[in-house]
Amino acid sequence: MSVDTSPAADYKALTRHLPEPKFVPLPHYRRRPEAEMLAAARAFYAEMDQRRTTRHFATDAVPRELIELAIRTAGTAPSGAHRQPWRFVAIADAELKRRIRVATEEEEYKTYSGRMTDEWREALHPLGTDHVKEHLTDAPWVVVLFAEKYGLRADGSHRKNYYVDESVGIAAGLFIAAIHRMGLVTLTHTPNPMGFLRDLLGRGTNEKAVLVLPVGYPRADAQVPDLQRLPLEAIAQFK
Repeated sequence: MSVDTSPAADYKALTRHLPEPKFVPLPHYRRRPEAEMLAAARAFYAEMDQRRTTRHFATDAVPRELIELAIRTAGTAPSGAHRQPWRFVAIADAELKRRIRVATEEEEYKTYSGRMTDEWREALHPLGTDHVKEHLTDAPWVVVLFAEKYGLRADGSHRKNYYVDESVGIAAGLFIAAIHRMGLVTLTHTPNPMGFLRDLLGRGTNEKAVLVLPVGYPRADAQVPDLQRLPLEAIAQFK
């Protein structure tokens, strides 16, 4: 009698004490005609190709439901072992936004005046950025994205999360796409260091802030840097 010593057999032996995984049919899938797929793909690309990052926000109010829907969309992202290690904190409170801006500008001033290398400064120069972050108080919403480095069980013990950076990055991309799709604008802001955000927002030590995303309407006089995206041949290879 032969004995199965394959890696698959080893894995089954190691997981024998766990309940069997449950599966359901792939929901809502309809195979589309190729022409329909191409039309949909071209339309989505054309729309997303108009997405730009601006730092000029109108102060007009944005309904909370729009922010909720953008976060729900982000939450559809795939994640390592389905841990869903993203946490979004959406801030509309004017005083809290002011405190975030003050703390951010303190850190950004240190970066721009001393921490930043000449190479980094040269790379940022075409964007026209500096330590002043008026968008943090102008935008009606500031959404801070945290990565949950590890989960916490009911007894306080740690539960490992997997591929946290990759998972949170995908969620951020879906959030940005959702914001653009609904007719709003955002920007990806990464003050460095960002530990003060965890303290200001009362988040746990198992989380780290990774992105600050002001969200709102663009100002009537909003501008963006005169930049061009790389062509397909520079970012893709087909074999």
